[in-house]
Amino acid sequence: MATHFAHAIIKGVDSQPRKTSIVASLARDRYVSDAVVILENTPRRAARAVRKAIESATANLLNNSSVSIDPKTLRVARISVTAGTRMRRYVPASRGRALPYEKISSNVFVEIAGEEKAKKSTSNDKEDK
Repeated sequence: MATHFAHAIIKGVDSQPRKTSIVASLARDRYVSDAVVILENTPRRAARAVRKAIESATANLLNNSSVSIDPKTLRVARISVTAGTRMRRYVPASRGRALPYEKISSNVFVEIAGEEKAKKSTSNDKEDK
């Protein structure tokens, strides 16, 4: 049985990469079902985006694969968070000044691995052996 992979990328998550990376580490190297339950019960803003990325990659593997994949064997093979675009903004300050700040975003990359379903042998296969 061969291992198949699928990935999903979510760009522009409205959270800083450091905070999003902490949430992503909760799901790293786990089965998909366990990771989703953990992220549903994580009280962090970035948990929703990471969970959606995992669910999207899972759907990509199950629906776009040419072979049948066993849903019980799905696991998070890779998950990484990188810095996204930074939007420069200004906040008004006293004496007519404007102070700059940056709105930082993140990019989440998830890769899911799954095994093929075992093919059921027919009665003709057993008789041939």
